[in-house]
Amino acid sequence: MQAKFNPLQVIINPPGIQFGMPGDTIDLHVVVINQGDQSAVIDLYFVFDEVFQNLTGWSSSPRESLALAPQQNSDEVTFEFKIGADALPGTYDYTLVVDSPQHYPQDTPITFPNQIKVLLKEQTAIRLNDPTFSIRPNTNPNKPLIFNPSELLQVEVIVDNRSYLVDRFRLSCPDLDEDWFTINYLATGFEGQGLVSQVTALELNPGIQGQIFLKFHPPGDTLAGSYSPTIRLYSENSPDLVLLDLVYIQIPTNYRLDIEFNTILGQVSRKLGKYELSLSNRGNIVRELILSLESRDEEELYTYKFEPTEVRLLPNRSAETNLTVKPRPWWRRPWFGTGLVVNFKVDIKDQQNLPLPNTLPQGTLVWKPRPLWQFLLLLLGILGLLGGIGFIIWRILSPDPLRLENFSANNPRITEEEDEVALKWDIHNYQQLQKLVLTAKGSQPIQPISYDFSNGIPESLGKGSANEIPPCQVQEKQELICSNVKTGVKTKGNYTFELQAFYRNGIQLFSPKNQVASQTTQVEIAEKQIAQVINFQPDKTQYIKGQNILLSWAIARPLLLAQIQIIGSADDGTSYGEPIAYKFTQGNITDPKLQKLCTQQNQQLRCTNIPLPAYKAGKFAFEIKAFPNNGSQKIDSKKTESKIEILPKPFKIVSFTINGSEQQNLELNEGTTATLSWRVEGENIQVKLQPYGDDVPLSGSKRLPVNLAFPPQIALQVNDVSGKQQPQQRGFAITVIKKVEPTPIPSINPIVPTLPPNNSPFKTP
Repeated sequence: MQAKFNPLQVIINPPGIQFGMPGDTIDLHVVVINQGDQSAVIDLYFVFDEVFQNLTGWSSSPRESLALAPQQNSDEVTFEFKIGADALPGTYDYTLVVDSPQHYPQDTPITFPNQIKVLLKEQTAIRLNDPTFSIRPNTNPNKPLIFNPSELLQVEVIVDNRSYLVDRFRLSCPDLDEDWFTINYLATGFEGQGLVSQVTALELNPGIQGQIFLKFHPPGDTLAGSYSPTIRLYSENSPDLVLLDLVYIQIPTNYRLDIEFNTILGQVSRKLGKYELSLSNRGNIVRELILSLESRDEEELYTYKFEPTEVRLLPNRSAETNLTVKPRPWWRRPWFGTGLVVNFKVDIKDQQNLPLPNTLPQGTLVWKPRPLWQFLLLLLGILGLLGGIGFIIWRILSPDPLRLENFSANNPRITEEEDEVALKWDIHNYQQLQKLVLTAKGSQPIQPISYDFSNGIPESLGKGSANEIPPCQVQEKQELICSNVKTGVKTKGNYTFELQAFYRNGIQLFSPKNQVASQTTQVEIAEKQIAQVINFQPDKTQYIKGQNILLSWAIARPLLLAQIQIIGSADDGTSYGEPIAYKFTQGNITDPKLQKLCTQQNQQLRCTNIPLPAYKAGKFAFEIKAFPNNGSQKIDSKKTESKIEILPKPFKIVSFTINGSEQQNLELNEGTTATLSWRVEGENIQVKLQPYGDDVPLSGSKRLPVNLAFPPQIALQVNDVSGKQQPQQRGFAITVIKKVEPTPIPSINPIVPTLPPNNSPFKTP
């Protein structure tokens, strides 16, 4: 039969399975040839499932359209598959569709199923002549092989020898124990003549494919779940080549649980019923079971005990637990007949809510009837009952005396201001009571309180305020129970309370010593607790202005703390500044900066190196105050053991120049002007400019004429007023160069001859 002619010819490169690793990009090249007699528009697109979509990150199928004339070849169309960086190894299916619904509707669509195999990152990059292998059926995390214990789970490993040499291949599963799998190598005829031993490798000629069969048979105690063992193929010619793949296997859950219940002792008179429960986990999950009993009768006439009560079973493991059953109550034991039958069933609960067998074991316990001698005890009991009734009648005719008992405080130790002392007592046969008198001795003087019972229970004891229970209530047998009787005592101290009960007139006339009954009790009212400062200190006692004073403290009972204040003061009473406050809510710090520097441990708040700006020079005593949050007026405080001294910032002479020069030895010309300039930084200092003044500003300038009276030395001196810093000084040695006057030119006078004296030997011409 001749094959049907298709007008469209499709060339796919590469034609087989494509290999890649997570993060790689795989290209698929497609060429379409229109062999028909008409022009056609041809669509190329892909069909894939959600698993393949997650692998490539495609939100929709890439599509290309081609317009081809008859007998025309298309240009090569390239599709890129970007494998996700987190893609799991496996084989993923997709289909290329070539369709021309308008021009070749009867011959299209044409589908080309194909696969992308994601390799493990550890696998060696495959070259052109390296061997490859694939697994059938292919699997991925969303398409695992389902293991059925009753069937053989076998995969076929197809090996392709793409080299030019004969090669031998071996298969291994490094992730699995040897009892998990079996490998069968098929004989290819190239193993050598005369060999009768079992084939241990697959030998292939160049360019030949072969098969290796891998059978999985997990042990019986293998847990249910998903497994992904690694398959590695070894090449004898290329031992360093790493060829890997994964097989995804799903082992379904088996919930089978076998239960056997045996009776050891089922009929008892005085002993306990004994039973044995055997549990066998025939499934492939871990079972955690809780055992109990349920009654199958209308009443539960027994108590029971499992040993153990909880059982944990691994797959293919068994356990036994002992059950003891005790019939109850004792008076339900029958006197005659065959005995009391108690029916029950075992109730088993799985802690993981896994399925259990529909039918659970049932058991029966027979409680034998009582022996004959117990009838005699019953008869004696009836006689004792009659005697007791006679005694009760006698007691009615002769009433019991009044008794005052259990006189005590609701709380023998309370805290001041929180509550007042409340008392309680019991009075038997209170109808014989005439009055009660309550007295107290202690720090707070109180008047005796008298309760008159001549007309019944007084309103102060028998009636409570709105929505409150009365302090005293009458119980059975003429017993008056009083509790929470307020006394109004709240002040700190130790108190002794005495309650006296007085009989009515005519009661107990023959026992005068019993006319008054009294009891005493002790109560301590402790001082109200507040937050207490245990320690308060700086990291050092001397700072320089501008630094941070680092304070540390420890406070006991921080839950009672509402606020912390830190204040400072000098010897003269002046304040360092506004108090610094840190607020607390139920012992929790609200300031986020303070939270990082404080810890609470053993009911103590410890804060370390809390910064306080040192912005004022002097000596100061700092104090921390802890304000309570329970309404107490007492505030605990603590001062630093030594005063903190804040030194002013170090002063310095920034500049001191004459005519802009800082040279210490200067020569100035007479008749010129000298400009002095200076600048000093600091505080609480005195600046002197010698010889021009003892108190000049921190910065300034001065113009001076230079003459012969100009001082030979000029000095700038800075002194710390408090005397804490060494004085600083800068100066100049000055030489004044005298101004040179011009030399006058002498005038020329005519020479006048001098007449010789008369007695001169010369004569005048």
